[in-house]
Amino acid sequence: MAMNIESVVQENDAEEDTCCKPYREQFAEFEEVNTIIAHLSDICDTQIAKERAIGRLIFILDEYQEQPHLLDPYLETLLETLLTTVRRPQCPAPLLHVVFTVLYLITKVRGFKVILRLLPHEVSDLEPILSMLDGYTDDFYELDMAGERNETWPTRYMLILWLSITAMIPFAMSRFDSGHVSETGETRKPVMDRILDVGKKYLTVTDKTRDAAAYLVSKFVTRPDVRITKLSGFINWSLDAIQSAKSSMTDMNLLCGNLSALSLMFKHGKREDILPYAVLILNRLSANNLISHDNMVIRKYNIKVVQRLGLTFLKPKVAAWRYTRGTRSLADSLAKNGTTASDCNVKSVELDEEDYDIPEEIETVIELLLNGLRDKDTVVRWSAAKGVGRITSRLPRELADDVVGSVLEMFTHMELDSAWHGGCLALAELGRRGLLLPQRLSEVVPVVLKALIYDERRGNFSVGAHVRDAACYVCWSFARAYDPAELKPYVDNIARALVVVTVFDREVNCRMAAAAAFQENVGRQGQFPHGIDILTTADYYTVGSKTNSFLYLSVYIAQFEEYTTALIDHLITIKLHHWDRAIRELTALALHNLTFCAPSYMAEKSTNP
Repeated sequence: MAMNIESVVQENDAEEDTCCKPYREQFAEFEEVNTIIAHLSDICDTQIAKERAIGRLIFILDEYQEQPHLLDPYLETLLETLLTTVRRPQCPAPLLHVVFTVLYLITKVRGFKVILRLLPHEVSDLEPILSMLDGYTDDFYELDMAGERNETWPTRYMLILWLSITAMIPFAMSRFDSGHVSETGETRKPVMDRILDVGKKYLTVTDKTRDAAAYLVSKFVTRPDVRITKLSGFINWSLDAIQSAKSSMTDMNLLCGNLSALSLMFKHGKREDILPYAVLILNRLSANNLISHDNMVIRKYNIKVVQRLGLTFLKPKVAAWRYTRGTRSLADSLAKNGTTASDCNVKSVELDEEDYDIPEEIETVIELLLNGLRDKDTVVRWSAAKGVGRITSRLPRELADDVVGSVLEMFTHMELDSAWHGGCLALAELGRRGLLLPQRLSEVVPVVLKALIYDERRGNFSVGAHVRDAACYVCWSFARAYDPAELKPYVDNIARALVVVTVFDREVNCRMAAAAAFQENVGRQGQFPHGIDILTTADYYTVGSKTNSFLYLSVYIAQFEEYTTALIDHLITIKLHHWDRAIRELTALALHNLTFCAPSYMAEKSTNP
């Protein structure tokens, strides 16, 4: 059957449109949003009006997911209007839920850390927040445990977040314990216990409230006055809950909540306060073998806790031997097409052994993180890669080099695609932190070039797109980390490999990743052959169409002799035998188009492939 360009174009142009939404310059709908918020009290009792208002707010705010900073000049005004309503005496429950729902929508777009800084946290706010939680907690908790739908969870989420910042007031919690009797005639618990009870109870739920509870507990138990009496007890309670967790949904939620709380606790707490508990927690987690758990979220939180434990074992200092680039100015990189190696600075300060007191538990931590790089889920591998980078930055040079060697050992044909992907992420993290010294580039670059074309056939499909995407991330990180003089011996090979992926990869995300890495190298390194000419034509958006990349961009790039043979060789050796018929058809057409760029070489390859 005859094959022509028009038919192939029609088949392949069915790809999803990759154009992004236009960028905005300001929060244009502020007046409308402010008007809706001001009239919440009028519509909270009417279901249709309430749903219409909330739906409109969701539509408006979701448009700013990619540019949340545009909301910053207006956040204080919006929050003041909302919280004034909440702080009114005898605020009706329907209005309360609507206000906190709107507050959650704003928090979802801008991020809870930014919103927390704007929430009021006066002493007078502590008791009202606890009273509201006491009034709703039991009913909400019972609904969650029964698995019933509960649409008021944004109220609990925002209340617990608000409590997390209010509970950090610089006064001893014992001052708020008056011992007075509540309205039901019972003596109230101390404020410290009431806050911890709220946090513990909501570590077991399935919604977003669990994240807020983990944040609340981690911040609260590391307070100086609370730490003395409650930290040890909370850690033992958390470890016992992890130890006794079964396979039920409730236990899985409790396990996720406690692991999240422990990871945040080691993030927010002072090293000298939590170091005495680090060995105990590491041993208990290792005994439970959570790294092999079936639940992906549990494995991810386990890796987070392990890397935080590793950072706690090591002193918070950055290794002096790390590679530091001489200049990070993009203008300087473009001005200096070549820089001498003297411009870069590899610090090799010989430190005394007492400055590097490495506990033996670090070996266990690194082993767990390296195993995490092989995990079957991307989020676990990504967390493990960041942990490898962070911990290596605090190790002596010899131990850090051993870690790099262990990562490089993962790039073998005996390893699965998950190990290749995790290894690429780890190399990128090590490279951008200056922990991959230039002496290792001769071993690292060939591995990355193999990863850029990794494609493993499995039946009627293949895996490897995530590996190629991560390899592009490695090339992107190298452009920002190394001086041009260090990468000069490898520039031609990296440039050709990135160009091949940019125009001939089957997946659009890989083509875009390669185009972004190529652009970063052109700007930062300034040594890629014909870099400016290529990136102005084959940019991040033009490679969105597979047909355009194969049939037109490839011809434009092939006019530069540095890339001609590399493009032809890749098509003949790899793409002609591709499992996807559409790719094979595009390859045939692309080879036809490229024949005019190098007719003699094409004739030679056709007779002796």
